[in-house]
Amino acid sequence: MISKKRLSRGMFLTIFILSLMAIIAISIGAAPKQVTLRFVAANHPYTDVIKPLIPEFEKKTGMKVNVENYEENQLTQKLTVEFTSRASTVDVFMTRPLQEGRLFYKNGWYHKLNQYLPAAGWDWADYPKSIVEAVTLNREVYAIPIVTEWKTLFYRKDLFAAANLKVPTTLEELEAAAKKLHNPEKDMYGIVSRGQRGAAVTQFSSYLYSFGGDFIKDGKCVIDSPEAVEAFKYYGRLLHDYGPPGVTNMSWPQAQALFASGKVAMWTDASVLIAGIIDPGKSVVADQVGVAIFPAGPAGARPFQVVPWSVAVAAQSRQKDAALEFLKWATSKQVAKTAQLNGLTMARTSVWNDPEIVKQLYPGLAESANLTGPIAVPYDRPLMTAVGEARDAIGEVIVKAIETGGQADIASLAKIAAGKVDVLLVRAGEGPN
Repeated sequence: MISKKRLSRGMFLTIFILSLMAIIAISIGAAPKQVTLRFVAANHPYTDVIKPLIPEFEKKTGMKVNVENYEENQLTQKLTVEFTSRASTVDVFMTRPLQEGRLFYKNGWYHKLNQYLPAAGWDWADYPKSIVEAVTLNREVYAIPIVTEWKTLFYRKDLFAAANLKVPTTLEELEAAAKKLHNPEKDMYGIVSRGQRGAAVTQFSSYLYSFGGDFIKDGKCVIDSPEAVEAFKYYGRLLHDYGPPGVTNMSWPQAQALFASGKVAMWTDASVLIAGIIDPGKSVVADQVGVAIFPAGPAGARPFQVVPWSVAVAAQSRQKDAALEFLKWATSKQVAKTAQLNGLTMARTSVWNDPEIVKQLYPGLAESANLTGPIAVPYDRPLMTAVGEARDAIGEVIVKAIETGGQADIASLAKIAAGKVDVLLVRAGEGPN
């Protein structure tokens, strides 16, 4: 005869097992938790293009993408703090190969992509060799290029026509045109380019190269060479004599806004920024913008052409498969095509060969790209780990050159700045062997 005690224990065990099975069944049949990705981006035209497209990705995949965007230096600082903490929740982020690429790679903050690139959907062969090299270190690809850009001369076609001026093909002609069109009394300035310390370095670079100078040679900073000193003097004189007030506080947003407002005759900056000056909703001179190759200096025309921005998966992401899926979509041919049609200059080869795109490109842009490619320098700043500190040191010389119209003792200032950069190179183990 079975006791009541044994029966109650048996019943309890049976109920427990049945309950456990029910819980497992419910868990198996429950809808999976929605994946939410955190995409940290820059305040950049690419971000403006991709944001309205993200709902399409979310609908297709069932994922949710939260986008944060910051000014470029704030973005680098934020990512650095988060990644250093080892508690980051960033999944995908925009990154500058020439700015923080070496530092982030050295610290292991990029999820390496080589193993994924052969897979269908990446279309890795659609990127030119030079652009691939821009996001590769030690034969490891750490990011996918978004845009390419080159040094470009934007000019007012109407003002040039009225003054019977030809588009400058040399830096001497550029200065002459700036002088002729400069009329501060009527709130019109001959030319604008970046003058804000570190931000100015990338746009000064093409002037530097075209004078025969460079940033680093054989592990040593050479911005104190005679050629570099002449480039500093020229850039300082140009912006001091024919630039707008407060130019030493201007990076690209301020320069772009000034050109778009119709107060500047010429602007030298990156090609990708054309979108903000040909949009009738943002620019009062949208139908009068001319695009030309950067003029030649004593050493010829040597504009930069670089990959300023790419997109990467964070090594600390806890949902890398989903992050990789978003990365493939965000850098796909279709997104690149949409961005190109919105005025960006994308890194994929296909967007430059697509007849639908080519016929819609702004006049002069494709020609400028084709002329620049064969003569371009593939970097617009010192190639080194501590590039931010180096840019600040070099930027100090640029600011002083502008403030004094190139009349300060630029040679001594450049020598001091070169010494600061050399210290950074040695400290990082990148100095001369």
